[in-house]
Amino acid sequence: MPAPRRIRGTAPGGLLAALLAVTTASACAGPGETEAVGAHAADESATGAAEGFPEGTFDYQLGASYEPPAGVGTVVRDSTAEPAQDMYSICYVNGFQTQPGDLEWWFTEHPDLILRDASGEPVVDPGWPAERILDTSDEDKRADIAEILTETIATCAEKGFDAVEFDNLDSDLRSQGLLTQDDNLALATELVALTNGHGMAAGQKNAAEVTQRGRDEVGFEFAVAEDCAVWSECSAYTGVYGDDVIAVEYPDALEEAGMTFAEACDAEGAPARMILRDLDLVGPEHEDHLYEAC
Repeated sequence: MPAPRRIRGTAPGGLLAALLAVTTASACAGPGETEAVGAHAADESATGAAEGFPEGTFDYQLGASYEPPAGVGTVVRDSTAEPAQDMYSICYVNGFQTQPGDLEWWFTEHPDLILRDASGEPVVDPGWPAERILDTSDEDKRADIAEILTETIATCAEKGFDAVEFDNLDSDLRSQGLLTQDDNLALATELVALTNGHGMAAGQKNAAEVTQRGRDEVGFEFAVAEDCAVWSECSAYTGVYGDDVIAVEYPDALEEAGMTFAEACDAEGAPARMILRDLDLVGPEHEDHLYEAC
């Protein structure tokens, strides 16, 4: 079954911005001060803070940040953005592929962490040709990727986000057989531990086929699902994560499936927090902006 489409944070240079933010904070620290700053600074006793989403629905704001509609209690924004004020705020991190704006940095600084085929060419996500798949195939590379993403996770915490969602857990499906579920779940386990260490909850993004392992083995505390009604996958998420699931449907996919959003809301296993968003996730000032909630 084809994987649901994934929407990326659109702000350029996400990883570079995060690295700069943490580096600047570290440089300002006085003698004896920790480099991890902010309300969610890491310590060994910190754990994930998943206690269920607050009342109300949610909004998915990766393309633009704006005042959430009435009735929204949870907002997802890119790691380069600021969290929504007085909302349960989830930070988007592309955990298993490069962000488009960061591609040159990866090739310059960490070319060995880019997955390559037998001819040595980088493996491309066909749906997102500006991205390259990260090589999770061995322990040392996973450790290096996790170390790099530590900076992004720390920035999410320093800004005051409550949780992190990690995109492209299913990159093994686009890896030309070079990666396995086990490879990606092993990296995910490291990323969840880092996130929990900063007092934030960690969420699984898509990859319906590994929800049970994602919760039981990796330690994900909630799930973010795209097009789950279109692909008849909602029960795969809610059957494992219960009410701790937020779902986004997109108009083009619904049209191709011959389904209305009302039907998606009534789909088997559909979570209570399901919304319809425009594919580019633009703000209300844009003519293509679309937002509906079940």
